[in-house]
Amino acid sequence: MKLSYNRTKIVATMGPASAKKEVLLAMIKAGVNVCRLNFSHGKAEDHQKTIDTIREINAQYKVNIGILADLQGPKIRIGLVKDGGIHLVNGKHIDITTKECIGDDNQIYITYTTFPQDVQAGETILLDDGKLQLKVIETNRKDTVKCEVLHGGILTSRKGVNLPNTKVSIPSLTEEDLVNLQFALQNDVEWIGLSFVRTGEDIVDLKRIISQSGKPSKIIAKVEKPEAIDNIDAIIAATDGVMVARGDLGVEMPLEVVPMLQKMIVRKCRAASKPVIVATQMLESMITTPRPTRAEVNDVANSVLDGADAVMLSGETSVGEFPLIVIETMAKIVRNVEESGYPFNAAKEAGAVSVSNYLSNAVCESAVYLAGHTNAAGIVSMTVSGYTAFEISSYRPKASTYIFTSNKTLLNALSLVWGVRAFYYDQLESTDKTITDVNEMLKQENLVEAGEVLINTAAIPIEKQGKTNMLKVTVVE
Repeated sequence: MKLSYNRTKIVATMGPASAKKEVLLAMIKAGVNVCRLNFSHGKAEDHQKTIDTIREINAQYKVNIGILADLQGPKIRIGLVKDGGIHLVNGKHIDITTKECIGDDNQIYITYTTFPQDVQAGETILLDDGKLQLKVIETNRKDTVKCEVLHGGILTSRKGVNLPNTKVSIPSLTEEDLVNLQFALQNDVEWIGLSFVRTGEDIVDLKRIISQSGKPSKIIAKVEKPEAIDNIDAIIAATDGVMVARGDLGVEMPLEVVPMLQKMIVRKCRAASKPVIVATQMLESMITTPRPTRAEVNDVANSVLDGADAVMLSGETSVGEFPLIVIETMAKIVRNVEESGYPFNAAKEAGAVSVSNYLSNAVCESAVYLAGHTNAAGIVSMTVSGYTAFEISSYRPKASTYIFTSNKTLLNALSLVWGVRAFYYDQLESTDKTITDVNEMLKQENLVEAGEVLINTAAIPIEKQGKTNMLKVTVVE
């Protein structure tokens, strides 16, 4: 199957709009690299069907579409309210209670049991993505918090609650998350998204559970809280990848700081060789119209210019009316920026130097340097852990990056990483034979042609599958 190919990858959220196999297949052909399962919505059986469809497409069409299982995290919501919603009027008082009830003009139920203990007078409560704003007047520290309506409007059932000034005591992994995590791990999902990450410890806790299950799933830390920004270096160090989740981030923090935070996070992730996804409202208007706004087109283009590994779609592909047109549009924007010679390989900032990987990092950096100076068509690497792929990609080389691995989970996981195309290869007789084999495979796939230069990296002796320690410049025969 001939895929359209971007260096910046596209993540699409699955849902009723993209559930049919033929729709998903068309979306993949148009440029989807990773499918996101949003565990805030949908039943386990729906997610199971989606996973089965993706795996079927991978096997049938020899593609490596990755799966990102996005856990809801400690998302706070209000409970059910009376039919037609409640009209919150500016200046009026309303109680928020932890006792379950149907919300009315006097009180609303919140799903966060220790809310009255954690909140202080004067703190802000935002409802429905910040559209409604309340201020805490007093709390009885047991089950009721009295609030004043600052910005009113209609409030309907199950809307999200953001508490930008409150130290929330809910654990990062809720009971429901743990159930969904087991489901994702049983299905060998390549990436797990952790919502509302606050500290590096949150990631460490999740890693512990994943390694106890003996699964190789990698973690995406979703940055959407002020505490995550305060602890950003520790979070990037602990995680495998990051998502700039601009929806909740823009509610929890002042909207105007989000664009510079996005740039800062992307820069730090590149320095640490960790993939970074930019997400939320990228082509939001395309949920209901087949054409994006000019501002949205600019936003996608600027995220590519910032150096993101991937750009993500949410409602546009899960419940929108035009899932395929959305992907085609996004792929066009990405490709246009990439083909117009933008400085995607702007110098990478120096990251923290790790003694254990110092040598292989130097080899990867040299491979990128050499590729630039020999005008190479590709950098071709062998990896089992994927480390080399993440490292080479972080330099955003001009040459294509071709990764060969015998690790099947890694094949799909690398579909998230900038510029990487991964292939399955499991012969480890000798380094020379391997290099000849993989270069020949690229030639058969019409990805390189005779006379072109390739930079090969490998670990010698190859059968030990150790760290990358060798570079070879090859001219394709």
